[in-house]
Amino acid sequence: MGTLKVFSQDAAQCVWPARAELGEGALWVPSQGALYWLDIKGRKVHRLALEGGARESWETPLRMTALAPRRQGGFIAGTERGLAFYEPRSGRLERLLNPEPERPHNRCNDGKVDLAGRFWVGTMDDHEEAPTGALYRFDAQGHLARFDDGYTVTNGPAFSPDGRTLYVNDSPQRVTYAFDMSADGVPGGRRVLLRFEEPHGFPDGITVDAEGGLWIAFYAGGCVRHFSPEGEWLAEYRLPAAKTTSVAFGGKGLDRLFVTTARDGLDAEALAAQPLAGGLFELSPGVRGVEPVPYAG
Repeated sequence: MGTLKVFSQDAAQCVWPARAELGEGALWVPSQGALYWLDIKGRKVHRLALEGGARESWETPLRMTALAPRRQGGFIAGTERGLAFYEPRSGRLERLLNPEPERPHNRCNDGKVDLAGRFWVGTMDDHEEAPTGALYRFDAQGHLARFDDGYTVTNGPAFSPDGRTLYVNDSPQRVTYAFDMSADGVPGGRRVLLRFEEPHGFPDGITVDAEGGLWIAFYAGGCVRHFSPEGEWLAEYRLPAAKTTSVAFGGKGLDRLFVTTARDGLDAEALAAQPLAGGLFELSPGVRGVEPVPYAG
């Protein structure tokens, strides 16, 4: 094992002190040159134009938990009531389906698009107590398939640069799973890639760099950690906010790493110590991300 590199909070720049209740869902939209992110509990979508730094925010009719651009325009969204098509500027929301009508206490959580343009989304117990969450794939034809079950809070998901490996976190269980992906997009061979202890915090959002490395935000861990595809812990980037939630590469060169954070649940003393909690941060990790693919439907 090599020497673990630890970067202090000085390496993290707050590019938007938004005071989000639950910042989440960072995603880069290359066609717009913009970084989008969510405040799930604050019911907002934020947009940061990297050229010029213009900021826009829109209130959402439901709690939005994940967004991904659509090839046809607008976004596909995970919400507290299932999947939807969504356009932030107009506020237009077209509800598609609830994947779990039999699980009324569940909601969608994190979601990403694979290399073939299929949207993968996990669900979770909204009280974060019961293992009722599952992992779904929603293809361009509108077909929904459930592939794994028994999660308390699904997070990630993320895909290796060649699309052959799927990574998913179960945050309360402090575990990162890896799956082998077949050519037709079916995950199998689930295995534990990483397991963490209480002092590490909870593994939350994941992204992957062009070299296959994993970048994981740690809720209640105050950092982003970098791992090799084999699970070797390579680096830790500390942030001035304990509740780091999601990560996404962005910028023209995909060489900027954006990190969302939360202030939900912090008491007055913690908020005084973490005035930038709920902000959007930027790191310069020295590697490039993978060009995001829009949802094909």
